[in-house]
Amino acid sequence: MSRIPRSALVFALGLAFVTTATPAQAVPAPAAPAVRAAQGAQAAVRVVRYDASRAAEFRSAVDQAAQIWNGSVSNVRLVAGSPADFVVLADNGWPRAQPVGLGRGTVWMGRQATGQGYDPLRIATHEIGHILGLPDRRTGRCTDLMSGSSAGTGCTNPYPSTAERAAVDRNFAGLTPPAVEFGEIYVDVPVGAAP
Repeated sequence: MSRIPRSALVFALGLAFVTTATPAQAVPAPAAPAVRAAQGAQAAVRVVRYDASRAAEFRSAVDQAAQIWNGSVSNVRLVAGSPADFVVLADNGWPRAQPVGLGRGTVWMGRQATGQGYDPLRIATHEIGHILGLPDRRTGRCTDLMSGSSAGTGCTNPYPSTAERAAVDRNFAGLTPPAVEFGEIYVDVPVGAAP
């Protein structure tokens, strides 16, 4: 072999070694406490899958309600898919939910409420709130999502209050037990109306 090709080969091999080898003593700097906390918070997010394929005309409202919850809380993320943790059905009764565990259960989007003028998006967000561990709070205030039908047909606010958002985050962080009874059916019938 001639000297030029041999030296070119040695140079090329040396260059390849230098560009692919990693320093043996390079140690990444430890993450700052805020970064470690953010990484821990991301790891704590629980994905809850829902199936709204049988929600009929309420499918869009259910998907929008899931997005509202996703934008409101940090410890849980609602995703359409299967296997589903909770299912959403359409029927002709009053809206109701039956949580059987935190993030698990059944929601019925009742046409009786929408027929009387209640907002489907508020209903969907409210009923999913039960699945996320929130009880009914019949305060009559439109600012309280879990006041449900007590806020009247003129209330179309689908957003959980600050206290409701914090309660869901606490539920999914395991800091407090959910305030719902698992297995109980929560029916959102206005006071004085027949169920």
